[in-house]
Amino acid sequence: MNSAPASTRATPRVLSVIAPMTQLNTPYPSTAYLTGFLRSQGFPAEQADLALELVLALFSQQGLQALVREAQAKSGGHSPEPLSSVLASFLAQTERYLATIAPTLAFLQGRDSTLAHRIVGRHFLPEGPRFASLDVYLAEEGEDPLAWAFGALGLQDRARHLATLYLNDLADVVREVLDPRFEFVRYAESLAAAQPRFDPLAEALAAVPNRLDQTLQALALAAVARHRPDWVLLSVPFPGSVYGALRIAQAIKRAHPHIQIVLGGGYVNTELRDLREPRLFDFVDFVTLDSGERPILALLAWAQGERSASRLVRTFVRQEGAVRWVNWPEPDVPFEQVGTPTWDGLPLDRYLSLLDMLNPMNRFWSDGRWNKLTVAHGCYWKKCSFCDVSLDYISRFDAASAETLVDRIEAIVAETGQTGFHFVDEAAPPKSLKALAAELQRRGTSISWWGNVRFEKTFTPELCLALADSGCVAISGGLEVASDRLLKLMQKGVSVAQVARVTKAFSDAGILVHAYLMYGFPTQTVQDTVDALEYVRQLFLHGCIQSGFWHRFVCTVHSPVGQNPQAYGVTLQPLPPGDFAKNDVGFFDPTGVDHDALGVGLKKAVYNYMHGIGLEQDVRSWFDFSMPKTQVKRHFVAKALVGDGA
Repeated sequence: MNSAPASTRATPRVLSVIAPMTQLNTPYPSTAYLTGFLRSQGFPAEQADLALELVLALFSQQGLQALVREAQAKSGGHSPEPLSSVLASFLAQTERYLATIAPTLAFLQGRDSTLAHRIVGRHFLPEGPRFASLDVYLAEEGEDPLAWAFGALGLQDRARHLATLYLNDLADVVREVLDPRFEFVRYAESLAAAQPRFDPLAEALAAVPNRLDQTLQALALAAVARHRPDWVLLSVPFPGSVYGALRIAQAIKRAHPHIQIVLGGGYVNTELRDLREPRLFDFVDFVTLDSGERPILALLAWAQGERSASRLVRTFVRQEGAVRWVNWPEPDVPFEQVGTPTWDGLPLDRYLSLLDMLNPMNRFWSDGRWNKLTVAHGCYWKKCSFCDVSLDYISRFDAASAETLVDRIEAIVAETGQTGFHFVDEAAPPKSLKALAAELQRRGTSISWWGNVRFEKTFTPELCLALADSGCVAISGGLEVASDRLLKLMQKGVSVAQVARVTKAFSDAGILVHAYLMYGFPTQTVQDTVDALEYVRQLFLHGCIQSGFWHRFVCTVHSPVGQNPQAYGVTLQPLPPGDFAKNDVGFFDPTGVDHDALGVGLKKAVYNYMHGIGLEQDVRSWFDFSMPKTQVKRHFVAKALVGDGA
């Protein structure tokens, strides 16, 4: 760690950066929160979304012309292997791709809606291998393969889905020609996810930059030239953001070694809590944990000579070649006082509304630009045994008043001109949502919003109607293993019957309901799994939920299962040695169930249930092998909806 940097400015200038890749339809909120907070504290603060800028540069006409040249060079080699279908299709249609890329992006940005008519005609866009997915809908000759999803209308939605397939075809070309690690929502994820050693990242960063790297680094230097920061804050919410962030840091350090670079975000908070790898500090100067407001204030005070290096807060530094943890005890900034996030400086008119998976809840994630806001910091329940309840983003619950929240909402609407909100809480507190709905109604503030909740009995039909009247359009929540025995073991605090009644109350209020589902939890048997699917079938059948997705349980070192495995009947595998990331941990479950095999049938069933298919058939039919008969009574959910049991 160097001494405090000499600065020609009394107040340091700060640039917060979103690194590739997060999502393309709306900015990841971390920089908006930090920029708004720092401005409220009197610091000149700006932000840039280099993930979006990278994609727009790559898929511009100029970027595509370069991709064509690189694809032609690759295909002109002497390999005896024939061209892949991806590359062959692209090279056969290059002129059409070059002619359609700019108008297609304009359509996805909402700047040319009339193009939808040409796109849905299926003669405008070149179609590559990704369009073969339409064949799985088994349309008979002469039928529309997307009729089940969009009906006779839905022109814009159809066009957005087809345009998304078009971009996915191009992304496949990028993977073959430029970088096999490229993804729209994550980039080089395997280099960082639960990676105990820094070696894979170090090797990748030492390699000669490919064109994606060069483009990203040029964009980073252009952002620095625009904003002239003294400090750059790199937000890495996911493993798929780490490589991009360090490529950005690498470019800035080489060109502007005086700029101080700070790494933080969800990935750091989760996986780098035991960081001991000094090589990371070849790229960044500081690594901070948990909510960024207090650590950043401490660093900026140090930069101004107002505090010593020993009084930094939740910050890793490198001193004399070794990583040192500095954590001066200082309270976090109360959630009521963190200020209003700002999207000023981000190109809100250039984000891409994509429609990839034909899942009613997935479109909320990828389609439309939602203002992301938090109702409360942390989780009010913080007991679920699969969750990282020991970490600050879960364990430190801190709510703001409804008046403060609506003040923030109204300020954001005034700034962005957009009234859609995604409340990004782990589980929004029902008490806070009730007060928020009442305050929105009292002021006559019209917004649309969605978020995540626990399906607890506090959500009565009356409250669900009030939430709908306040603008709630969708709710997601965890049904998880859909087994009362396992729900009790994981301390979820709900029962299947209770979830049925709560989700039906939301649905009856006109709110779309998505259920997070989990399989592979410790001690879960095949019988538990088939019974869980039967509960899910009945929930779809009775209109309690409209969307769902099965996730495979992963044990983490910060969860109750990871910290007390014997209470859950499992034995943890030793963590591999290393000084870098630590999160996922393997375990031995004596039940010996092949959960991967079961997962195929579970996902197939829910995919069909979302389309109203197979709701009356035996749940065993979704599996390619023998399964036990369900022990759930066929009318369990129907009786739960009219009863008053647990």
